[in-house]
Amino acid sequence: MKHNDKPTARRRVWLFAGAATLAVAALLAWALRPAALPVETATLQRGAFEQAIEEDGVLRLLQRYTVAAPTAGELLRPGMKVGDTVAEGEPLVVLRPTAPSMIDSRTRGVLQQRVGSAEAALEAAKSQATRAQAALAQAELDARRTEELARAQFVAPSAREQSQLNLTAARQALAGAQAEQRVAAYGWNEARAALARADGSAAADEGLWTLRSPIAGRVVAVHRDSAGPVNAGQALLDLGDTTRLEAIVDLLSGDAARVPMGAAVTLQAGSGLPGLPGRVTRVEPVAFTKVSALGIEEQRVNVHVTPAAPWPDALPLGEGYRVEARIVTLAQADALLVPNAALVRAGGGWQVFVVDGDGRARERAITLGPRGTEQAVVTGGVQAGERVVLYPGSGVSDGQRVQNGRRVRER
Repeated sequence: MKHNDKPTARRRVWLFAGAATLAVAALLAWALRPAALPVETATLQRGAFEQAIEEDGVLRLLQRYTVAAPTAGELLRPGMKVGDTVAEGEPLVVLRPTAPSMIDSRTRGVLQQRVGSAEAALEAAKSQATRAQAALAQAELDARRTEELARAQFVAPSAREQSQLNLTAARQALAGAQAEQRVAAYGWNEARAALARADGSAAADEGLWTLRSPIAGRVVAVHRDSAGPVNAGQALLDLGDTTRLEAIVDLLSGDAARVPMGAAVTLQAGSGLPGLPGRVTRVEPVAFTKVSALGIEEQRVNVHVTPAAPWPDALPLGEGYRVEARIVTLAQADALLVPNAALVRAGGGWQVFVVDGDGRARERAITLGPRGTEQAVVTGGVQAGERVVLYPGSGVSDGQRVQNGRRVRER
């Protein structure tokens, strides 16, 4: 029995030694294997996708009304200031007819003589009217007397007819004399008015023009803020309804070609102010050249954006204010989205690194759709729920073990 126990003990020693050697080898292999690369990952999800253009714009009145001088004259000092509220029909400015030019003593003497001549003509016309009035009275007496004699048959009927004709002629002569008197009176008043203008003795408020507001709104520009002469058609004030504004956004001509009519727009007037929705109402068909901040000439196109509702009165906005516009050129309600940070260029296509169940990064070719600023639409190669590596760079290779170094929010 003792002879048989020695080989069994020796085998046990060899077994323990072999197991220990295997354990040490496994431990060394585990310690020397490459460590998992810490990476950031994101889970692919389905959601709404928007492709948008963000650019600055300025606000402009939808309708501007310019109040201009209807005739040459002297503008009285206006009291309106920029920002004043006006009601429809409210007086805005007052114009006085242009003062006559200065005249010399000779011309003044001629005007004075003209007044005297007109006055003499008026007196002569009055005398003619008085004479015609007397002749008419005499004709009426003769007509009555002849009528009485004709009834008593003391005169022939022809005498009665002649007296009636004389009466009619006297009446017409009186009417003509009175008309001549009125003509002379008009001439006298005209001569007096010319002399009064030349002497500067006309009434200060004679012939004043009062210009009134055509709309209810606010004063947005004052072209003349002092009294003085103005020409016919000269602009005096600009009016507008500051609750009805549009945004003018100038885009690169290549971007403007991608903007559809009626595209949804979000306008942001400033930090802390609510964004206002709007729609693209017009894309101008003519581009213009604009020099960028880097000194590069660019072809740009004005895009008109009209808010969906009037601007709230609480927002202190007006013409010329800067706004930030986000114009949506493409929208999909349900799309598989991949972060742009996960995309890797591979030849003529794109690929991503998908983290499999063993924690290894696997190259996966994908088919991309439209791209946005942060996300892109993927149409093939991956599925919703899979995890992809963000910012893989050159440190990630196919089959490499990875682990989350910093969890990125679900996208």
